[in-house]
Amino acid sequence: MVAASLSTPTAAAGAAPNGWVAALLASAPDGADALAATRAQAAPALAQTPLPSRRVEAWRFTDLAPLTALKPDRLTPEPAAALPEPLAGSLRLVLDGRSDPLAGISLPAGVEPIGGDELNATLGQVLAATGSAELWPVLLNGVTARQVLALRVRGPVATTLELVSDAGAGEGILPLRLLLVLEAESSLEILQVHRSGGANLTSVVLEARLGEGAELRHGLLAPGAETGCLLATVAVEQATGSRYSGVSAHGGWALGRLEPRLVQREGAAHSTLKALQLADGRQISDTHSQMVFEGPDGRLEQLHKAVADGQGRSVFNGAVQVPREAQRTDAAQLSRNLLLSDRARIDTKPELEIVADDVRCAHGATVSRLEQDELFYLQSRGIAADQAARLLLRGFCEEVLQELPAAARPWQPLASLLGEQGR
Repeated sequence: MVAASLSTPTAAAGAAPNGWVAALLASAPDGADALAATRAQAAPALAQTPLPSRRVEAWRFTDLAPLTALKPDRLTPEPAAALPEPLAGSLRLVLDGRSDPLAGISLPAGVEPIGGDELNATLGQVLAATGSAELWPVLLNGVTARQVLALRVRGPVATTLELVSDAGAGEGILPLRLLLVLEAESSLEILQVHRSGGANLTSVVLEARLGEGAELRHGLLAPGAETGCLLATVAVEQATGSRYSGVSAHGGWALGRLEPRLVQREGAAHSTLKALQLADGRQISDTHSQMVFEGPDGRLEQLHKAVADGQGRSVFNGAVQVPREAQRTDAAQLSRNLLLSDRARIDTKPELEIVADDVRCAHGATVSRLEQDELFYLQSRGIAADQAARLLLRGFCEEVLQELPAAARPWQPLASLLGEQGR
């Protein structure tokens, strides 16, 4: 089976595009480049797909006002802000959506670029397999992106690839497109870091295909700006015996939405999803995940954590589909949330759709405040109330953050997400 889209509004044939979308289409790049064919396909589809609204189930808790307030044009690059020194054993590639990130770079043994006819034949296949091709954020990316970082991995790769983008303080859209193909028995660790300091949109689409026995360890760290937006789609197709571990952390964005969508094509694969999202002020942090088992003996471990403060809003929808052919599936999904303000809001909805009759599947969700007895204990040891609260918050977040690749340490994940770097 092919995963059905849970997030795409129904296209109305011949419908006039929304004004913001129309302006975006008018400013879309043209010319012959690696993604010209993708843009040609995405433009009419985006024009006929309504802007997501709260009438659409997957978007009913997500206000797009921060997005449509942005300039619907490609971002003009600015001089890159200072970046921390990368750790030994990692290779940093800077993505600006315009220039070749591999220029002047020697890739580690086992990693090679994909181009030409092979790129044209491969690009978009994982999106189709995971039901992601018609998602509105994917169509938006398809209309605006001109560059794609496409890599093939053969065998185990010891070097961590660090993929970094910084939208800076400029206005407009920074589109990034990534493709990873892991051959059988290969392994790779990557860390995506996306930053912003202004009223702009970072649009990211990553496709990853894992061959038999392949392993991908994937981290995504995204500290944003209060006027910035992030739309990130991660599509992963897994063959038998493969392992995917995805760890994400995002916060600080006016609107931040992550959509990891996984499919175990033949079963007998292992998937791990761990995520942390933070919302403060009037920010919206949103994660919509989808996991589809298409064969027996698959396994999923999913932990999603959220913190909402101020008037922030956190949204989580985790859909797991277990059709009849996915016997002996073992899937566990847990959503844990901290509500730190009476004006904040958390909407969480773990979902299991099970047709198979021989499975072990469980899900759960909790929404709570900081434990008063734990606060009392710390204060009884001479720790001030506000410091005690910060210690408990740190402990709540670190359960996920410590699973990020080691290459994330120089970025100070928790401090960057809380806007406390340098303090």
